[in-house]
Amino acid sequence: MIADRVPTGSKVADIGSDHALLPTYLAQQGIIVYAVAGEVNPGPFEAATRQVLESGLSKKISVRSGDGLAVIEPGEVNVITIAGMGGSLMASILEAGKQKLEGVTHLILQPNVGEDQVRKWLLAEGWNLDAEAILEEDGKIYEILTATAGSAQDKNSQEALYAERTLSGGIVVSKERLLQMGPYLLEEAPEVWFSKWDSELKKLAMIEGQLKLSTAEASALKAEQIAQEIKEIKEVLACLQKVKP
Repeated sequence: MIADRVPTGSKVADIGSDHALLPTYLAQQGIIVYAVAGEVNPGPFEAATRQVLESGLSKKISVRSGDGLAVIEPGEVNVITIAGMGGSLMASILEAGKQKLEGVTHLILQPNVGEDQVRKWLLAEGWNLDAEAILEEDGKIYEILTATAGSAQDKNSQEALYAERTLSGGIVVSKERLLQMGPYLLEEAPEVWFSKWDSELKKLAMIEGQLKLSTAEASALKAEQIAQEIKEIKEVLACLQKVKP
């Protein structure tokens, strides 16, 4: 699904490429003209190097050892893919390598957790969140966020995307909740999205229960905040389940 989102004819940097399976596939399918497979860990870097050599793709894929976007030069690629890490780390990689994003038109991002951190970074840095996908594989749920480089004119459309909205039944969805749950996913409300949030609610309820065991004032306050968050998420889910055909 990540590969499907890479435009044909792209030059791609796959950050945290692991065994370089994504760039190898993209090259074999003729989707890309060139790729950089970046990996900071020695084991996966060696595996990626072997993968590219054995696939006969050394002229098309450059395997590089380095942290985040340090493996590319400004203007070298026009698409960046990052998959299989937390959203907070992903946002920090993009922030640290901002100067390397010159000429990049597409970001295809698959955070394992903390998707809201990625959405917040994209919004703050003027990137257009164009699409969101969610899928379940081997009992795990993944989200894929696709963003394109924005212009000054696009700012209003992105603000509108996250603008507070009212669902049927008068349930108001805040900007914070849209950043958390995904504006497109909330609109489409696929079954797997409900499954994800049922699971997230259980985690939040567990945290709330643990906080309630503490006598600290700060813990009580945090428990109240989580209780409110649980209430709001449940209202959104209940409302959307009612309107699904």
